[in-house]
Amino acid sequence: MVNRLKGAQRLVFWATVALVNTTALSMSSPASSNDWQNVKSSGQLRWGGDTEGGGPYIYPDETDPEKNIGFEVDLLDVVAKFLKIKPEFQPSQWDKLPDMLRSKKVTVIANGLEFTSERVDVMDATIPYYVYGLQLLCPKRDTGCKSWADLKKLKDGDKQKIGVLTGSAAETEAAKFCGEACSVVTYDGNTDSMREVETGKLDATLQDTPIAAFYGPRFPQLVPIGDPIAPGYYVMYVRKGEADLLKKLNEALVVLTRSGELERIYRKYGIWNKYQDELRQIHANARFFGLFNAVAASGSGPADVAGDAVANAVAVTQLAGEASATTATAAAGGGPAGQPAAPIADLEKVETSTRKTGWAVVETYAPVLIKSAGMTVVLSVISFPLAILIGLLVAIGRLYGPKPARLVLATYVEFIRGTPMMLQLYFIFFFLPEVGINIDPFTTAIMGLAINYSAYESEIYRAGLQSVPAGQMEAALALGMSRSQAIRRIIVPQAVRMVIPPVVSDFIALFKDTSVCSVVTIVELTKRFTVLSQSTQATIELMLITAILYLLMSYPLSLAARRIEAKLGVGQHLGA
Repeated sequence: MVNRLKGAQRLVFWATVALVNTTALSMSSPASSNDWQNVKSSGQLRWGGDTEGGGPYIYPDETDPEKNIGFEVDLLDVVAKFLKIKPEFQPSQWDKLPDMLRSKKVTVIANGLEFTSERVDVMDATIPYYVYGLQLLCPKRDTGCKSWADLKKLKDGDKQKIGVLTGSAAETEAAKFCGEACSVVTYDGNTDSMREVETGKLDATLQDTPIAAFYGPRFPQLVPIGDPIAPGYYVMYVRKGEADLLKKLNEALVVLTRSGELERIYRKYGIWNKYQDELRQIHANARFFGLFNAVAASGSGPADVAGDAVANAVAVTQLAGEASATTATAAAGGGPAGQPAAPIADLEKVETSTRKTGWAVVETYAPVLIKSAGMTVVLSVISFPLAILIGLLVAIGRLYGPKPARLVLATYVEFIRGTPMMLQLYFIFFFLPEVGINIDPFTTAIMGLAINYSAYESEIYRAGLQSVPAGQMEAALALGMSRSQAIRRIIVPQAVRMVIPPVVSDFIALFKDTSVCSVVTIVELTKRFTVLSQSTQATIELMLITAILYLLMSYPLSLAARRIEAKLGVGQHLGA
């Protein structure tokens, strides 16, 4: 709704919602602002974003791939500095950021999240920290893509394809434009679709202006078509009702804009443009309290409430005077600490024009990929023994337990095998906090892998137990052993010998399935590869390094399994 308004209307809109938010703040109870109290007491502002999205938002530093940089990293650093606390970044998948906020894994989310009425139905938004547009990019070579209208023409008898980021404003605008005339293809990463346009798999891509500006030098075969369209706003989101935290974030953004700090950050990453003049105007009129939740969520436009805004302008001005002395000093032209801002010309700019290839990629990124492979190994060697233990107990219970227990265990196995591991991890990490059980990411990953693979292990061991001749149990009982002793000393050892090959195969599969744990913010080998691939575009080199690392981890297991089989005579026992 806000995007469709003209300049003057948008300013009225912002002034109006500033008033609405001020009233809400004055009426909010202390109990509704627990997050700010927690932030102050802990001294940390825990915020979430997705490094997989790449630059200029949040991405790995080329000189230190384990360190994240980007304009949003710098932004949250200076916001936290203004609030006299420390920022703590928590990586997550982009589409899971609202869930991270809802489950209290983070206090703030900020990662190129556009303001939408759907989001403010469930979260509260700050005033904007960036005004973006959507830029159409087409191949530089002559493909017939010279304007938006060209994309609605058939190409070799087929509809043309526009690549966009999944769940973004670009996807909405592209779908609205195409209708039935062209196709919209969604991607999880920003640079994926840009690369596909270069290779000819896509006909065009629609990108936010920061992405087009930042990655333009790295994709010289793409050219912008026309001016950006559909301007919108990046905002931070907090949980509903956290009025005090929202007020502090808004105050920080206004101060940082007026002091020139935001402009310095945006120029550093090459994303300052004429649209940010509107950002200055919004912050100049926001009176530290701007927020469009109440008005926008209700669907009201500026015309519906302009009269109230004008009538209460004096009240807004008076409430704005409650800002701190630090705010007043910074608003007058000083920095967040009341110091004069450094000249913009003195700011070091981030280099974006180079793309590493070949051996340079290996030298730079192999060490961090090896380290991430260590996380893959740790997850595997801890979770798989637990899966074996649980699976063996489940298998024994299903074969030798009482009927009610057999029914429960059979249901457990079928339920776990019949639902995706990602859903199980999601339940542990995001749903359990709703009932007061908050489990950290590493423990969640171990639990999820162990529980999921225990169902498959139970079936393997059940088959192994059933393959032991029934006479073995009868003989053990005849020798005076109890049933539990016979199972432990006679049946299980024989079953274990026979199931070594499938168990080792499961262990190898577990190495690869650790990649699913990225949904709970674990950065293992595959996640690290994806993040680096998005930010560097050195996909082939990184893919080869990652594949070699997986092979080096799994192949020795296969060799060890064969030696164990030969030593125990598994093949001879099975008649191989």
